Amino acid sequence: MVAGALVLTLAACGGGGDDKAGPGDGKDERATQQGKQSTAAVSIAPKSGARDVDTSGALKVAVAQGKLTEVTVKDAKGAKIDGTISGGGASWTPSTHLAAGTKYTVHAVAKDSEGRAAAEDSSFTTLTPKNTFTGSFTPEDGSTVGVGMPFSIRFTRGITSPDAVEKAIRIKTEPAVDVEGHWFGNDRLDFRPEHYWKSGTKVTVDLNLDGVEGRDGVYGEQHKTVKFTIGRDQVSFVDAKKHTMKVTQDGKVVKTIPVTTGKPGYETWNGQMVMSEKLAVTRMNGETVGYGGEYDIKDVPHAIRLTTSGTFIHGNYWGGGAFGNYNASHGCVGLRDVRGGYDKGVPAAWFFNHSIVGDVVVVKKSHDRTVDPANGLNGWNMSWADWKK
Repeated sequence: MVAGALVLTLAACGGGGDDKAGPGDGKDERATQQGKQSTAAVSIAPKSGARDVDTSGALKVAVAQGKLTEVTVKDAKGAKIDGTISGGGASWTPSTHLAAGTKYTVHAVAKDSEGRAAAEDSSFTTLTPKNTFTGSFTPEDGSTVGVGMPFSIRFTRGITSPDAVEKAIRIKTEPAVDVEGHWFGNDRLDFRPEHYWKSGTKVTVDLNLDGVEGRDGVYGEQHKTVKFTIGRDQVSFVDAKKHTMKVTQDGKVVKTIPVTTGKPGYETWNGQMVMSEKLAVTRMNGETVGYGGEYDIKDVPHAIRLTTSGTFIHGNYWGGGAFGNYNASHGCVGLRDVRGGYDKGVPAAWFFNHSIVGDVVVVKKSHDRTVDPANGLNGWNMSWADWKK
């Protein structure tokens, strides 16, 4: 009897194990499920191995029956291209254009609804353009400039896709300030804040034009980083009626200088004018500005350019008693000087030595109109609303 009971007990134990560990317990099913391939299907355009790929709009990553979790695009040097996953994980697009004549690799990962990953890799090469454009810019990298200096770039070809070009130029400042661009025609783009820069501001420009299609079939070929610093705050105010100029630093008058401005018929423009060039000595010939042979002075000292068309604030050794008394120039602002510019004590020498490119000269109470904002680096003569249009 005892032996029989023992057999029954063992049998009972065996029967219980079958109920709990049989094929219907789910373990084998889960193992089979985990071994299945992901249903997520990743697609990359352009196809792998493609050549002459356009630098904008061609690169796209998408997934069916899943969500993208990772997309990495690198050039041959390992530099990554930023991008954005959108559509709830359905697609990825780059946030910038690609460089021309460059090989890129793409690695994309997606997961299906069960969390199983699928990956896809690809590589392609962008087009090498037959026609290109570049931009010459001011100020130069590493320079220290005045509070009125915009970042100005002039292109070698007329731009018909201004949004694409402007998007490729990114400006960061310390401290942060809103900086906006404005086009003068189709070959010049200037950037500035609403008000003059604050002294000490550090500006970094990422000029990423390589691969930007500025006009049909014409691509940029530059990628440079330009850094400049805003120096002390100097703004000078010329009163054409009183024949004086007040030089201010940080809003305080540091020197008042007698000047002469444009005589009747040759009045100096009113407005805010930014110093764009300093010349210790230069030649000024009336022929170059439409004044025929009225003057030709081969050794004008201490000359600082205010407009592209030829307005300067400069030393004047021939003006006699005009300074502080009456207007006698052909449109420039003249300061007393000596021939050869050797005397550091004269007003023109002092002003020249205390000025840097980017400083502002404001002319008021002249009988002429306000200077054209496009004539020199003089966009400050536009309202902020008009600048951003």
